[in-house]
Amino acid sequence: MPRFLIEVPHPPDTLSCARVVQVFLASGSHYLTHADWGCNDGVHKAWLVVEVDGKAEAMAIVPPAFRHDATIVRLSRFTMSQIERTLAKHAGGTPGGESGG
Repeated sequence: MPRFLIEVPHPPDTLSCARVVQVFLASGSHYLTHADWGCNDGVHKAWLVVEVDGKAEAMAIVPPAFRHDATIVRLSRFTMSQIERTLAKHAGGTPGGESGG
């Protein structure tokens, strides 16, 4: 199943920050109650990684009041062989772009 990163920014003032966290925690949603927060490091965003069928389903997890600012990113993993093939295809036939010989 596809994995998505959900990023939800919020205002940096203490009261706004606390209210956003409260909304997430009070939602009862397993996803929202397990969000990671950057507030204590000065980055006022929540992050969630979810496995759902698509971006629309990922966005539906976000409380409606925060959807307009949320960002949804489909996550991927790569193998070394995939990257080597891509580099070879786009760099003259050898990884690293060297022409050889």
